[in-house]
This record gives sequence, structure tokens and C-alpha cells, in this order.
Amino acid sequence: MPPVVRSLLDTDLYKFTMWQALLHGHPSAQAEYRFMCRNAPAYPLAELAADVGRELDRLCTLHFTDDELDYLRSLRYIKSDFVDFLALFHFQRKFIHVDVEGPELVICARGPQVHVMGFEIYVLYIVNELYFRRFDAEQALAEGRRRLTAKLDTLRRLVAEPPSRHPFEFFDFGTRRRFSGAWHEEVVGTLAREAPQQFKGTSNVYLARQYNLVPIGTMAHEYLQSFQGFGVRLRDFQKAALESWVQEYRGDLGTALTDVVGMDAFLADFDLYFAKLFDGLRHDSGDPVAWGEKAIAHYARLRIDPFTKRLVFSDGLTFDKAFALYRHFADRIMTGFGIGTHLSNDVGLVPLNIVMKLVACNGQPVAKLSDSPGKTMSVDPTFLAYLKQVFHSRT
Repeated sequence: MPPVVRSLLDTDLYKFTMWQALLHGHPSAQAEYRFMCRNAPAYPLAELAADVGRELDRLCTLHFTDDELDYLRSLRYIKSDFVDFLALFHFQRKFIHVDVEGPELVICARGPQVHVMGFEIYVLYIVNELYFRRFDAEQALAEGRRRLTAKLDTLRRLVAEPPSRHPFEFFDFGTRRRFSGAWHEEVVGTLAREAPQQFKGTSNVYLARQYNLVPIGTMAHEYLQSFQGFGVRLRDFQKAALESWVQEYRGDLGTALTDVVGMDAFLADFDLYFAKLFDGLRHDSGDPVAWGEKAIAHYARLRIDPFTKRLVFSDGLTFDKAFALYRHFADRIMTGFGIGTHLSNDVGLVPLNIVMKLVACNGQPVAKLSDSPGKTMSVDPTFLAYLKQVFHSRT
């Protein structure tokens, strides 16, 4: 079988943007990331351990090619010294370990953060692709193509409605949980060809380059969580993370993620300074309508015109869900929709709900307090309780 990872560029943009910021700001940080599956697979993931290990062995032999580095250098927010670092970089197998515990697949990446943070996306789609190779690929792809055609028909019907003040725009966010790399590429290529007015980019840097699309992404939870271990007062970690981002990108990549300790706690820190400097906010947990209303009300309290800002929704979206949100908000604020598994792994099989999350930084536990039940993430209940107390969280 062909190897799963085609290129080191075959990952999400926000890995590079966070990587650059952390390399510049905290180059000596130590971190630990752990894999977990949140739903019941059709067969024990422990059966994949040997194959996952072999794919990681191969991943650690890859380097960025000169033309890939030239592409990254062409992105105006990617700095030359970071590209020079990537020219020398390769993953080191000693920093990632694969094991089994009964039926469970155990994967842990531990070491210098700038050497282990990149493993996440590759690990997730390696596990996904190996898992789905045991199913009938021909039947799955036939069903996937049928559903993709239906999605495009739905999209054409919905965009034919009377337009709102702002257009409907969506992006592919499907790298982590895709059925396979080949299917992901087919989906992105089809969308780029059939829906160019609405399909505005992909989080996947390899596919953005392949199809001349805009690579989409700014920050993920791990970036803000890292600041829980960087020595700032815990109550101030979000402000420290946002300030560091502003200083790194100085106006570029201006979409802030809001749900590391919940929307209410985020808005308490997102004062006039940050609200003016960031272009908008990204939703990833909790009721999206309630979240969006809170965001608009917050901008109004700060006397910022919501028409100048954007809300990006990215939590378990389908086209129907995205359009419902679009109808609700598009006459009041710009919107964008990052659609993941519904595009890259809707082939008639139950997708894996897998993650690989930061659990410690500089020897300190870190945690996420999600606005959605089941998404709160911590391996240290004492620290989680303390974080909830500091931010007055009930989740």
C-alpha cells in the first residue's frame, strides 16, 4: 500500500502559523501531546499500532523540498528565518511513542514543543486512513461521490436564495479526519471546479498549493493552552497569548479562537484593544447562535461596527447547518464556515472522533474548558478544578 503521508506540506496551515509564533516566542518550551478516540470504533484501534508505527518511521525520514519551502516563503506572514528552520527540520522518532492498552491505541508525543507540535495532524490522518483501509473502498467512494453531488446541488439551491448583505463563503477544514488523502484531494478539486464563488480555500497547505487556493487558518487550542505553562498568571494566559500573536503577525491572521476557557471568559479578556486588532472570532464549541449573539453584542458594547468583523463557524458543520447560521447572521456581520468531516469523510461509514491534544507544557498540566459537553480536555483533575475556579466556569 502507498504511504499515508505524501508530503510534509500535507498538514493544516495553523500548524505552521502557531509553530512560527512559538519558535520565536518560546523556543525552549517542552510539551506533551496525547491521542484519544472519543467514540467507539468498528474494531479496536490497537490493531493498527504496528502500521501506525511504520508510518511514523517513514514520516521521520521526510524533509521539506525546495519548492515547498519556496511556497511557504511566498506567504507574506511566514518569515524567512522560520523557513530556514524548516529547511533543516525533520521529525525525530524518539519523541513519539506508540503503544496499546487493551483495545486502545496509545500515542504520545513528548519533547521540545517545536519538535513535537507538528505530529498531531499527521498522526490523526494516518490513523484515519489506516482504519478505513479495512473497509470496502470502492463502495465508500461511490457513496462519497453520490453525497458530494447532492451537496453541490444543495449548495446551488441555497445560494440561489435572495442574497444577504454579505456572501456565503465556506472552506475545507477536513484534513484531520479524512477518509483518505486521495479522497480529500478529489473533494477539494471538485469544490474548486464546481463552486468557485462560494468555496474560498482549504486549511490543507498541500492542497491549497495544488489547486491555487487560499490556505486558511490562524490558531488552535494548543496555542492558547501553551500559555498556561509559560509562567504568566493563569488568569492572564489568554491576554498573553493574544498579545504574543499580535506582535508576531501585526495585522495578519486576525481570527481569534474563543473557546479554550469558554466564550464568556474569553470576552472578558477580549477588550477594545484586542477587538480592534483582530478581524474576527472562530466558533468551535457550544451553541453557535448564542455564541454569535454574544460576539455581536460584545462588539456593540465596545462601539465597534459588527459589519467590519467576521464570525467563522467550524464546529461539526454541514451545508444545512452552515446556511441556517448564515441566514441568521449574514445581514449583521461577515461570516465564514469551515466544514470538515462532512466534506472529507462523508462516505457512508461512521467517522472516528479522534484528537491529539496538548496535555502539558513545561512540566505543567494544561486544559481546555469547552462550551460543549465532552470536549473539555484535561488529564489532571486537580488542575482542571483550579482552572474552572479561576475562570468561574460551570462546564
